[in-house]
Amino acid sequence: MDYKTQPKVELHLHLDCSLSYEVVKRIDPSVTWEAYQDSFIAPARCTDLADYITRAVKGFELMQTKEQLQLVTADLFRQLKADHVVYAEIRFAPLQHTRQGLTPAEVVAAVNEATAAGICDYGVEARIILCTLRHYSAAQSMETVQLVEAFKGTYVVGFDIAADEAGFPVDNHVAAFAYAAQHHIPCTAHAGEACGAGSIRETLDKFRPRRIGHGVRCIEDPALLLWLKTHGIHLEVCPTSNIQTAVFDNMAQHAADRIFKAGISMSINTDARTISDTTLTAEYRLLEQTFQWNRHHFKQCNLAAIDHAFAPDTVKAAIRRQIEAAY
Repeated sequence: MDYKTQPKVELHLHLDCSLSYEVVKRIDPSVTWEAYQDSFIAPARCTDLADYITRAVKGFELMQTKEQLQLVTADLFRQLKADHVVYAEIRFAPLQHTRQGLTPAEVVAAVNEATAAGICDYGVEARIILCTLRHYSAAQSMETVQLVEAFKGTYVVGFDIAADEAGFPVDNHVAAFAYAAQHHIPCTAHAGEACGAGSIRETLDKFRPRRIGHGVRCIEDPALLLWLKTHGIHLEVCPTSNIQTAVFDNMAQHAADRIFKAGISMSINTDARTISDTTLTAEYRLLEQTFQWNRHHFKQCNLAAIDHAFAPDTVKAAIRRQIEAAY
């Protein structure tokens, strides 16, 4: 089946890791195609997650002014439209975009404005998740989650923790997630990617997120699999990214099919469209070829995604109708 024209939902998508060559060239005309491939796109196999993340540096370096942030956001909406994504949650760490004098609030406002324009111009529904990073201090995490609260009622809807899971513990971020809970801010959290099932357990215990970014190493712990299913925790699975970061040796070993068969709520996502040089259409084809997934699998994943989205109920209902009709 050709999944390119099918409506899709994407919950795990990093803004600063999804710059097309066209937008990079517009911001910095000196970047050649060869330099773009070398600096922005990761090889098929990285050493680990930390190696993969180094490709994000060039992205956020080019996102330091309001105009640059808005150009990159508009460019991502163009990519989403071409991929027939009908709903996306776009995440980024606002504190990474203050090197040229923008305040964190100005950074968020710029992306929020561009998101409003993108929804209008491209007809793609979207919301924004603000990320703290594993290596941030407790104060930086708290500043980030308070930005989510400050932008309540806009397109900013959630809080996340990203970056090198293996290199940094959770301690600095417990207070920020407690603040999120107190203020009813929906949370997701990266876990079970660079570290094993124990990392997922710790993240669930300390942060209490509704969703887990990646989470694929839950497959190592049958009791955890059952717990995730029983408690309705949604996994944002990113197949190609997991191969590049050496979570699995190849797609045949990837846990996506086993997680699906275990009855756990999950979605398929790109993670980083540029770093992984992928689209949702490409991810679907990969799963179809590797595990013989079909319309039934993708319908279920898309419905699970919109059910666990941080969007208003009216938006979720409209997207659900599109998925039901198309699949």
